[in-house]
Amino acid sequence: MLAVLPAWAGRSCEPRALDATQVIKAMDLAYQSRIALDKSGAQVAFIARVGQDLSKYNLRYSHMAIVWRDHPQGQWLVVHELNACGTALSDLYDEGLGSFFLDDMFAYETKIVIPEEASQARLVKILRQSNPEAMHEAKYNMVAYAFSSKYQNSNQWVLETYASAQMEKENPSRNEVQAWLKQAGYQASTLEIPMLTRLGGRMFRANVAFDDHPFDRRMAGHIDAVTVDSVYRFIAQREPQMQVLELKVK
Repeated sequence: MLAVLPAWAGRSCEPRALDATQVIKAMDLAYQSRIALDKSGAQVAFIARVGQDLSKYNLRYSHMAIVWRDHPQGQWLVVHELNACGTALSDLYDEGLGSFFLDDMFAYETKIVIPEEASQARLVKILRQSNPEAMHEAKYNMVAYAFSSKYQNSNQWVLETYASAQMEKENPSRNEVQAWLKQAGYQASTLEIPMLTRLGGRMFRANVAFDDHPFDRRMAGHIDAVTVDSVYRFIAQREPQMQVLELKVK
């Protein structure tokens, strides 16, 4: 079953009180997102938030999810992978749009991508009739290698769920999905992370590991991870008619 308890994707358990301004901004962005999704006529979409400053990696959005509703007048529900505070264990969670934007945002911005209707139908089938946990790996790693099934990060679950919906095979394994992604031309984002930074991350953070990355790439400081940007690029390559909605609250 999908869990409903709070967790933080790639974050420690530092308690942070939200002030009224942050709550208002989060609710405003959630409202804008709901209105935009309603107007789009979509059943399902991908939604991203800016939870961290990733500008040094030339990235804007840090975390993505699938947002859907099970009937035309239904409530929009966000489904995403989160790791329990400061740990290397994750689960899938259902929550509303408001909660999605309350998680200590760096900037109140979102990018919503609505796939073509055929893709929407396949994704809805997975979410409604099948098992969204089929592509989930509980061993969480913030910088999981894109083509290894040893770990998984939050964006990787979204990517692999999307890929499994595109495949003709019923109930593919994660290894089969990753092989399909490689054949289909998916390219991960390459993060330049020096050795000392990698050592510090591995020693002091439970949710960071590099041992799933190819040795030569790892030693050169090239870490190929699934990011929001790389997932959106891949979807755009396959679905030229997708809709893109970008919203922000100042």
